[in-house]
Amino acid sequence: MIVAALAFLAVMQPAPAHADPSDISAAARGVVRVVIIGTDGRDVFPVSHGSGFAITPTRIVTNAHVVREAQQDDTMRIGIVPSDGDGAAFARIIAISPRNDLALVEIIGGNLRLPPLTISGASDQDGAEVSAVGYPMNVDRAQGLSLGDIFVSQPAVKSRGFLSGTRPSRQFDTILHTAPIARGNSGGPLLDSCGRVLGVNSFGADSDGSDAEFYFAVSNRELIPFLKTNGIEAPVNALPCRSLADIDEVERDRMASEQLAARQGMAERADAARTKRSRAQLEAELAVAQARENRMAMAFVLLLVAFGAGAFAWQAHGKEEKEGEKGKERIVALGGGIAAVAAVAALALWFTRPGLDEIDRRVAEAMQEDAPDGDGTSSSGSTAGTMLCTLDVDRSRITGTPDTQLVFEWADDGCVNKRTQYGFAGGKWSRVFVPNSEAAVSVNIYDPSSRTFRTDRYLLSRSAMNDARSARSGYSPPQCGAENAAGQLGDLQGAVLSALPNSPNERLVYDCAPENGTFAE
Repeated sequence: MIVAALAFLAVMQPAPAHADPSDISAAARGVVRVVIIGTDGRDVFPVSHGSGFAITPTRIVTNAHVVREAQQDDTMRIGIVPSDGDGAAFARIIAISPRNDLALVEIIGGNLRLPPLTISGASDQDGAEVSAVGYPMNVDRAQGLSLGDIFVSQPAVKSRGFLSGTRPSRQFDTILHTAPIARGNSGGPLLDSCGRVLGVNSFGADSDGSDAEFYFAVSNRELIPFLKTNGIEAPVNALPCRSLADIDEVERDRMASEQLAARQGMAERADAARTKRSRAQLEAELAVAQARENRMAMAFVLLLVAFGAGAFAWQAHGKEEKEGEKGKERIVALGGGIAAVAAVAALALWFTRPGLDEIDRRVAEAMQEDAPDGDGTSSSGSTAGTMLCTLDVDRSRITGTPDTQLVFEWADDGCVNKRTQYGFAGGKWSRVFVPNSEAAVSVNIYDPSSRTFRTDRYLLSRSAMNDARSARSGYSPPQCGAENAAGQLGDLQGAVLSALPNSPNERLVYDCAPENGTFAE
């Protein structure tokens, strides 16, 4: 099902999405300045620079012409300056392809690790909005920066334009676009509206010395095979780019549709119940009336029997006194007994005949027949057990390459896999993760009633990550099984949640079901 859904969404033609600044900023965290450093034997100095972007935490894509001087002169070195923070590192060339102007360099030494960008696998869409990110020299000059200043981390420059199609140029496949670039942008990424790489910016159209209005990027049809040749399976996302607002609108429509269906179902069930009650009422009234009439008739018959037997006994008794026949005593006793039994039975039938309340009881019993047993959970109401969750692409905003299935064990007290406690606050079960090795905060939310698992990912700058890590260091999550562990953690996590932006960059929604088809008792 997930493969079919991905394939379906991949060929959809949604309305063009406007670039989300937070997505472009998130992608820009992995964009670097690539500096060619020369030396005169005593001092080192920058010779030129271009741009690049991380495809793994330590490997960077750029243009071949950006690092050509370092390739040709072994006295020159390649410096990598990130867009955020105060770290910098040297790099070495591990692959270069002058034919399509691509190069791959690797950071050596140091602790610089970059957030990798995701490659867009979607087909090119003419007219779609795109963003170029990099370090144009004309902006450096306008800021009054010298070559020496380029060793200091500076935010990458972002410019917007539109996709104008793909075409072969200089014997390789390129993308034509209108997002302005200049010298220094070479090797930087061309991004779609979700911050995914469409190509590697390379050159501009010749316009007689003035700034070009059309620009070229090496397309992913060149980039992906180049990476594979050098042992890198790049993360590729072929889904259409949708904004979180679009996802929220779809979710609102889905919820409204479910609520309408629920109301219609309730109305249909109410109509069916009224029809069933009316039928049960009529059947009960007829049955009770029949039962009352039968018992009353039987009581009347028994009364006649009692009267007849009594009269017979009385007559026999009178004859005995008049004629003195002692043999009649047994007849008198038998007649009197029959009269007494018949009278008692008649009274019993009369007083035990069904009353009007029997109609209500029979209607209630009829309405209980075929009633649903519940919502499919166990009789104890437990939702604990091992859950198999499948990514719902229709309800998700996917900018990376997430897992399509998850498996975890859920306990009623919010303990996951018997070791990770979830917090409970505001009617929600959640756990906040602030890793030290990744520039992203994840908030996992699980709803046992709807069996929905959701992950909101916030791709943050270095300073924002530092704030989140500082808030996270202020508490230790309680262990599973601790007294009021869920409530305590729900309160403690608020410090991190308050430090996050209003909206995540990525939202992954999973539909869950018991792995073995049943919940634990």
